[in-house]
Amino acid sequence: MITVEAPAKINLTLHVCGRRADNYHLLDSLVVFAGVGDRITVSASDTLSLTIGGPFGAALASEPHNLVLRAARLLAAKHDIKHGAEIYLEKNLPVASGIGGGSADAAATLIACGRLWNVDPLALSDSEIAAQLGADVPVCLRGVPAFMSGIGDIVEPARGLPNAWLVLANPGEPLATKAVFGALNGRFSAPMNRAPFEGLGHAADLAEVLRTYGNDLMAPARELLPSVGTVLDTLAQSPGCLLARLSGSGPTCFGVFPDAASAQKAAGDIAGRYKSWWVAPASILGQILTSPPHAKM
Repeated sequence: MITVEAPAKINLTLHVCGRRADNYHLLDSLVVFAGVGDRITVSASDTLSLTIGGPFGAALASEPHNLVLRAARLLAAKHDIKHGAEIYLEKNLPVASGIGGGSADAAATLIACGRLWNVDPLALSDSEIAAQLGADVPVCLRGVPAFMSGIGDIVEPARGLPNAWLVLANPGEPLATKAVFGALNGRFSAPMNRAPFEGLGHAADLAEVLRTYGNDLMAPARELLPSVGTVLDTLAQSPGCLLARLSGSGPTCFGVFPDAASAQKAAGDIAGRYKSWWVAPASILGQILTSPPHAKM
């Protein structure tokens, strides 16, 4: 058996820079990965199958075209693989939550099946992956801090980010990505200047730069789901929180904290107050720790 972690993807920034004629949005985002996530396990089989478990597995049980299976089929077709794989998804992240759970699962599947079948997932181009599996999958395939642009098909390393901790919080209510992008109503932003992100020494420095570069989807998400505002305010008011923001299209939000102690204390306090929320403290994973052997940029 081969097991690959699928860490949560966090959009520290997200600028929506325009929309193409084919309706794909043009994005510019600084992405990191958190020390909490799903897990993919594969083993040899004559056929391709998927079993789902974990705390949030039931929410995906009725989906016949899960991204995990789509990723495995795409890789098999690319390399003309005739046999299959028995895939198990341990679903620990909330579904449709803005932290790339499905995309991270798809990327982990490409890595795991690549190892099982002895083929290279990066034989698939980023444009193929983004178009067929989703904008977040190419950056999740790398699994390292990166700037993501275009329709997700341009991925460049973000080097030298400081150590920091996050508290992730999700109110447990649905928020459709399509609706959030629709509510943006053409309020597009310019691409980010990446120079300010270089050479930051501390988490507080990172938070200060992030104040200049926001998430364009945060305002429409708050308009559509008022509990997003409650989550953001709760995080921002937690002792030690340097910045609170929405990840992706939400509804998961994150707070940036300087260290493990303050993040764990805040997460415990929030979880104690809001029993129905999903709350998790997590480190920002570093480039060396999360980079799979084939991750090239």
